[in-house]
Amino acid sequence: MLDPFLTFINQHKLDLKKQPCLLTVSGGVDSVVMLHLFQKAGFPAGVAHCNFGLREEESEGDEQFVKTLANASGFPFYSKRFNVKSFAKEKGISTQMAARDLRYGWFEELRAGNNYSYIATAHHANDSLETTLLNLTRGTGLAGLHGISGINNHLLRPLLFATKEQILAYAQENGLQWREDRSNDSDDYKRNLVRHKVIPVLKELNPSLESTFNHSSAKLRSADQLLKEMLDDWAAGVVVKAEDQIRISKTMLILATEPAYRLWHILQDYGFAYSQVEKIINSLTGVSGKFFHSASHELLIDRENLILKKTAVDESNGDIQIVEEQHEVDLVGRHIILSKKIQNTDEGFLKSRSSVSINLDKVIFPLTIRKWKPGDVFQPLGMNGKQKKLSDLFIDSKMDQFTKKQTLVLLNGNGEIMWVVGVRLDERYKIHQGVTHILQVTFVDNR
Repeated sequence: MLDPFLTFINQHKLDLKKQPCLLTVSGGVDSVVMLHLFQKAGFPAGVAHCNFGLREEESEGDEQFVKTLANASGFPFYSKRFNVKSFAKEKGISTQMAARDLRYGWFEELRAGNNYSYIATAHHANDSLETTLLNLTRGTGLAGLHGISGINNHLLRPLLFATKEQILAYAQENGLQWREDRSNDSDDYKRNLVRHKVIPVLKELNPSLESTFNHSSAKLRSADQLLKEMLDDWAAGVVVKAEDQIRISKTMLILATEPAYRLWHILQDYGFAYSQVEKIINSLTGVSGKFFHSASHELLIDRENLILKKTAVDESNGDIQIVEEQHEVDLVGRHIILSKKIQNTDEGFLKSRSSVSINLDKVIFPLTIRKWKPGDVFQPLGMNGKQKKLSDLFIDSKMDQFTKKQTLVLLNGNGEIMWVVGVRLDERYKIHQGVTHILQVTFVDNR
C-alpha cells in the first residue's frame, strides 16, 4: 500500500518532505494507517486529536491512545477538548455539524500557527462514494457527483486511492492497533445507513464498485472542470461588475442555451438555489422590478439587466437631524461633511453626484437626512415654479429599484427637500449670480 500511497502523492505533484502535514488522527483504523504511511515514507508531520467527550471514558481512552501513538512515531502531538453540545445549542445546528465546524476551525489554527502546509484527513474511496450517494438523495449538481477531492486548498486526503477493505488489510498485515467507535455501527446517522444498507446492495451488482466509482469520479471531475472553464468564458461577456453591483445581461441569457444552468453557475456562490434560478429565468420576459433573495444577496430583474447586490443594512429607521454647529455626521456606510463657504464669483452649484453647493441664505437649521418616501415632492433644478413627485423623477431617470430604495433626501428646516442626494438639487436652493454664502454638503460612501 505504500507504493500506491506515494503514487497518489506524486500524481498531485506534492513534495511532502518539504511540505509538512498536520495529520488529523481520531484513533480509528483509517487515521492510524495514514499516520503509519507518513512515518514509513519519512514525511514530517504533526498529529492533531479532538476530544469531544461524547463517549465519556472511551473518548478519554482515544485521546491517550493517539498521544501514545504520536509519541512513538516521533511526531508532535496536539489535542483539544470541546463542549460540542453547548456549541451546537448556541449555533442551532446538529451535533455532527458542530463537531465538524469546531475541529476544522481548530485544525486550521494549528496549521497556520505551526507552519504546516496541509491538513491531512483519512478519507478513503468508500467515504467518497458515500458522499456522492448522499448528495444524490439531497439533490446536487455535477460537482456533487464526483465525490471528495484529493486536495482542496490546504486540505489533503492522501488515502482516497484506497478502499476500506485495503486499509483494514494493511492494518492487519502490519500488526497495527486502533480504536473502535461504537457510533459507526448505528444506523441513526444517514451516512451509516448508506454504508450498511445501500452500498452492500450495489456491491452485489458490481463487486468492484469502489474501483468503478473512482474511475467515474475522475471523469466527472474532468468534465466539471471543462464545463466551468466554458461557462467562465461565456460569463465574461455577460457579467459586468461595477462598484457594489453585478449586472447580468437579460438579452444574453434569453438567447443562450440552457439559461438556468448558466445563470446558476454565476449565482450559486451568492447563495441562490437552482430552484430560485429557474424562477428567475421564468420571470425574465415579465414586468421588470421583481426581487429574489438569498441569505446574503438580493437580485433585481431590471429593464435590461439582472442586478445583484449584497443585502443592504438599513442605515436608519428614522430621521437624522443636523444642527448648525455640526460639521460631520456618521451613518452606516456613509459619512456626511458640511462646510460653509464665502465666494465672490459663481462657482456653480453641483460639484459631483456626491457633493452639492446650496444657497446658505435660504438654509434653516436643523436640517434632516432621511430616506425618500412615497408622496415626496420637490422642485427639480431647471423647473421654475413646478413641483414633481420623486417617484416620477425616478421613473423618468429609469432608476433601478436598488438605487431607489437607498436614495436619501436632505430636508431644510421648513420641511422642503433641498437635495435628492446624488440625483438632483432643488431649483429654489441653487447658487445664482450674487449669492456669496454657500453651504457645501458632501457624502462620502464608506461601503
